Amino acid sequence: MDLKAYQLRFVTLVFALATACVAHFVTAQPGERVVTVVAERFQYTPAEIRVRKGEPVVLEFTTRDVTMGFNAPELGVRADIVPGQVARVRLVPDQAGTFAFYCDIFCGSGHEEMTGTIVVTEGS
Repeated sequence: MDLKAYQLRFVTLVFALATACVAHFVTAQPGERVVTVVAERFQYTPAEIRVRKGEPVVLEFTTRDVTMGFNAPELGVRADIVPGQVARVRLVPDQAGTFAFYCDIFCGSGHEEMTGTIVVTEGS
């Protein structure tokens, strides 16, 4: 095995372990709603996630394709989505509005179409 292949495998292993550790520590607590999101080339299902302001939510991601990302920068949440693993992020939105999310790991031609929105409505 040449040095570049070894380095690539090492980085991939570290990446997978780091993602698994993050996913392990973020679990839904009582009273938190879990929203399951499936990422596949080149879409998220659902593409629109509706939550209430102040509502604690855990976004739970899976994919069967390739490694993808989830990034909602205005809400401060991000995850790596690795095939065969569950990635989770906790979200408690503190403002109402519509916020974009997108894949931030290049997953192939069509990657730029992989977007969605989180709609945060006023509480109750």
